[in-house]
This record gives sequence, C-alpha cells and structure tokens, in this order.
Amino acid sequence: MSQIRTEVQVRPGAEADLQPLTDIYNHYVRETALTFDTATFTPEERLPWLRSHPEDGPHRLLVALDPNTRDRAPHVLGYATSSPYRPKAAYGTSVEVSVYLTPGATGRGIGTLLYEALFEALAEEDIHRAYAAIAQPNEPSVRLHDAFGFRHVGTYTEVGRKFGRYWDVSWYEKALLSRTAPTSSPDPSRNRR
Repeated sequence: MSQIRTEVQVRPGAEADLQPLTDIYNHYVRETALTFDTATFTPEERLPWLRSHPEDGPHRLLVALDPNTRDRAPHVLGYATSSPYRPKAAYGTSVEVSVYLTPGATGRGIGTLLYEALFEALAEEDIHRAYAAIAQPNEPSVRLHDAFGFRHVGTYTEVGRKFGRYWDVSWYEKALLSRTAPTSSPDPSRNRR
C-alpha cells in the first residue's frame, strides 16, 4: 500500500474531472445498490453537484489521481465528498461523507488516502459530526468507516428499492475534532421556559 500512497495524488475536484467523476458514479448507479439513484447522469446534469463542493469550506470534493497513465494525463481513481447532512441551518455543523472508486481501484488503500485528506481538510472547518449512510451489505465500506472511528448508530430496514428488491441502510457517525469550533456546547436548559 505504501507504493500506492506515494504515487496517487489527492487534490480538490475541478470541472475538468467532470466526465470521469460522472463515469465512476454511473457505474454504481447501473451496477450496484450502493447508491439509490436508479438513472444514470450526464456530465451536464452532475455539474451543479460538482459546483456545490468548492475547494474550501465544509463541503468538499477531493479526487485521487494516478499520474502514471500512458497518455500522461492523470487518471481519476476515485473521489471523496463531504456534503450537507440536512438543509436546515442547525445541521450546518454536520456533514455526510462518501467515497466512490473506479472498480479497479478498490482494495488498494485509495479510499483511506481520500478520507485522510478529507478529514484533515475538515479539521479547519466548524464541523462537529460526520455521517455516512451505507447500503447493506457492504463490508468494505463498513471496514473503511470503522478504521476512521465511525460508529454504527442505526439501520433503516428495507428503506430503498432497487433491482427489484429492498435494501437496508446503516448509518454511521464520527465526532470531528475541529480546530476552529467552540470548546463547549451551550447549556440546553437555558432555552427552557
């Protein structure tokens, strides 16, 4: 794995990555129940998603690149995101995270590399919790999240239907140690009347 780590580069996603990012995601739409989208996307349809993940701030898109391709253009191996957990303002210190890899890049430590970079970037943001929704079964994703200190907090049973069957989704939570967050929480009893 150390050889992979020295060769693979991680950087913020850019519009030039849109086609390979769309191709990666569409693989999971077509071939798996790991995402509950059921129709593939065009790059144009995915552009708002890409633009919703700027280079800084709590909602990031990081890509892993293999610089050793034959045509000398870096090849996108996968990506990690932190996205809004829910739209209401009080959820602003929580994010939902995910990793998607090209099929040939799984099991090589690239997901670990992406999450290391993502959580290091998030340490500079006012983020308190990270959540991950994992369609079951998905033991590789469970192991990845366990390795990063996520804990299982519950499972929605048969919450989605794809490929003619129902699927469970397990939710995982991780406390984040933000270097910019307040050091204590307000006393909730102060709001009672």
